[in-house]
Amino acid sequence: MFGFMEDRHAKIKENVLRLLRGVPEGIEVVAAAKTRTSDEVIAAVDAGISIIGENYLQEAVSLKPHLPPRVKLHFIGHLQRNKVKKAVEVFDLIETVDSPEMAIEIDKRCREISRTMKVFIEVNSAREANKAGVFPEKAEELVILAASLKNLKVSGLMTMGPLTERVEEIRPFFRQTRDLFDRIKSVNIEGADLRWLSMGMSDSYSIAIEEGANIVRIGTGIFGPRKRGND
Repeated sequence: MFGFMEDRHAKIKENVLRLLRGVPEGIEVVAAAKTRTSDEVIAAVDAGISIIGENYLQEAVSLKPHLPPRVKLHFIGHLQRNKVKKAVEVFDLIETVDSPEMAIEIDKRCREISRTMKVFIEVNSAREANKAGVFPEKAEELVILAASLKNLKVSGLMTMGPLTERVEEIRPFFRQTRDLFDRIKSVNIEGADLRWLSMGMSDSYSIAIEEGANIVRIGTGIFGPRKRGND
């Protein structure tokens, strides 16, 4: 078992090094650590990863004590309002603010602990009914509201794009989100500092970078396939 784990950690490090060599300068890589063990995450960190993305609050709570101070934690899943109070204590950035109610709740909980939270506005670029995120035409409105809250700092946009086996089909949605990002940024909304565009995952990050992403979220491409039942 020990030898197997050593091989697995070596593979993770190899994946990270290859990935970091392959992405252009200025692109941040978020290691999407959903269901991964702390040992696997630390292997990625040792290889050069500096941002960990978590979908689940409890996994982040368990992982955080094992991370060096240089490593930042991003929340990249769907945040429930009853988890916000703890989330603002654990995460450095929340990528998935998708409603006025969520923005207001995060601001409230940050105010209670005298903290300012960096956030991205999540855009449902494909307008899928079963997906989180604000529709593109409502994104600027949500940026304005969130930027007006004293304990939030709106730092970017995030999108998932549609789920499809034909990766090239995602390109138009990434392009639309980049156009939206550029347009909102050009408005110079008071209190907003749109620097980051988070798009693309293991199968689509290359296309996302071509279309303007400067943050990509990679899980399988770093850690390998998840065990069956963990998807």
